[in-house]
Amino acid sequence: MALIIAARFDTFDTAQAAAAQLMDGGIAAGDLHTFFVNPAGSHDRYPLGGDQVFDPASEGGSVGALGGAALIGIIGACVGAVVGYAFGSSTIGIIGGAGVGAYVGSLAGAMRMIGRKRPDRSLREREIAKASEGRPSGVLLAVHVEAADATRIARILRDAGGQEVERAQGRWENGTWRDFDPLASPDLEKGV
Repeated sequence: MALIIAARFDTFDTAQAAAAQLMDGGIAAGDLHTFFVNPAGSHDRYPLGGDQVFDPASEGGSVGALGGAALIGIIGACVGAVVGYAFGSSTIGIIGGAGVGAYVGSLAGAMRMIGRKRPDRSLREREIAKASEGRPSGVLLAVHVEAADATRIARILRDAGGQEVERAQGRWENGTWRDFDPLASPDLEKGV
């Protein structure tokens, strides 16, 4: 496994400027790889697209749909019974009201549960959650380095505007980081 130091940049221009500084500092062009990391959910890991089997924010949606369908379905059946009784056909009114109520209730219940505001977290809890969310979108400049140069390269990347300077072990072939995983959270370089 190769030692790789990488940093995220806002634009390709700033990443290229950092790459030029690294080459001026003795890093070979074949040890630099600049590429764009797509936003979460856009990595096409599955045949229908996406990164995960299901959206984590959809948790609880099925429970909300069932609860909403039951509750508003009963209310719809009652309204349908009243309307049906007024027109002399209570069975059709009850069935129609229950159906419409269950449909509307399932939508309302699912929407209420999906993406609900999560409880407030402390600064430390937010940092821990951010560290386990994967990496943000942006231009990544990866540098294949020897262990003795790792800290120097990390500082150059940071000083050139790099964010989230990370250290990784990976497969480096033909000037590219072959086994890069966009879903893995970066192991941020300490002391840089």
